[in-house]
Amino acid sequence: MEAYKSGADALFILLGGIMILAMHAGFAFLELGTVRRKNQVNALVKILIDFAVSTVAYFFVGYGIAYGVHFFGATDTLVANNGYALVKFFFLLTFAAAIPAIISGGIAERAKFHPQMAATALLVGLVYPFFEGIAWNNRFGIQDWLASTFGAPFHDFAGSVVVHAVGGWAALPAVLLLGARRGRYAKDGRIAAHPPSNIPFLALGAWILMVGWFGFNVMSAQTLDKMNGLVAVNSLMALVGGTLSAFLLGRNDPGFTHNGPLAGLVAVCAGSDLMHPLGALATGAVAGALFVTTFTLAQNRWKIDDVLGVWPLHGLCGAWGGIAAGIFGSHALGGLGGVSLLSQLAGTVLGIGIAGLGSWLVYGALKATVGLRLDPEQEFDGADLAIHRISATPERDQLQ
Repeated sequence: MEAYKSGADALFILLGGIMILAMHAGFAFLELGTVRRKNQVNALVKILIDFAVSTVAYFFVGYGIAYGVHFFGATDTLVANNGYALVKFFFLLTFAAAIPAIISGGIAERAKFHPQMAATALLVGLVYPFFEGIAWNNRFGIQDWLASTFGAPFHDFAGSVVVHAVGGWAALPAVLLLGARRGRYAKDGRIAAHPPSNIPFLALGAWILMVGWFGFNVMSAQTLDKMNGLVAVNSLMALVGGTLSAFLLGRNDPGFTHNGPLAGLVAVCAGSDLMHPLGALATGAVAGALFVTTFTLAQNRWKIDDVLGVWPLHGLCGAWGGIAAGIFGSHALGGLGGVSLLSQLAGTVLGIGIAGLGSWLVYGALKATVGLRLDPEQEFDGADLAIHRISATPERDQLQ
């Protein structure tokens, strides 16, 4: 029976890893559909190479930092328990690789290719696992201190803060250091719109992410005996809440409508195993509204040229998710309890601080040494021709 259990657990978490791996196609198509036609090939290639670089960095460095585990021993030890330790690494790798996939959407259309690969290696190998180890492996005893001080440790079941807030806040320094795309903001205050190039691809990316997210959340239980349908239904309710609020506040805009469910899912990750479904619905609705409001402010008032809005979507909605777990996860609002709002606030702020500081150091050093941005002529021609020497379509209209 023990062999069957270990095999079932290995298969369970493997299927989750495969579903999250598929989500990277969602990241790619969401970016492809949002950027202009002259940058579509770059979006696809960047997501794939980011994943490959993330795998190497996390395998050799990051996983050891987070969990103190490496795989340099004999193969006959790696196959123990049906290789569960290996597929657990694969599962957690797909989370880690989401960090550069998130950042990619913010820096699209004007970032150099190879410096971004170096940033991916440093962020996935060093910065992300540093906080991952604190939140999910009690590194440095911080979780014990929070539990003794506030009555419960920081709770982030599936990564609202560990993955999404960290990714979103790591993207912000990169976006600011790069600066806005050429012609986006005029000196006289005018704003040039760069509308999505392909709404169907944008929608396809959103749908792929939505489906894969059920692996992201449900399989975060990591063993079959801990799996619970509450996580699935809470994910569904947050998805719906985010969709409806983004649709209403976004005034039927398809970009807002298809990012709304993603905002809801980002926010519900942390407390999806604790909340009542009504709490998840409220969490998602707030996240959808938060995304539409802050994306509009960032683009139009603060003039932060975050192409896909990854800081509002992942950074801010992820932070809201960490806090929401402390609100709607409490017994008073129908949750299962065992969570402290003060611990949630502290853990969220710590994650934001580590991500922001780490990203400033990484991208600041790269900007000072090799540069982050394409030359003006390359940016005008588009990253597809400048970097990959091929366009997504045979026509010359990719310059539009």
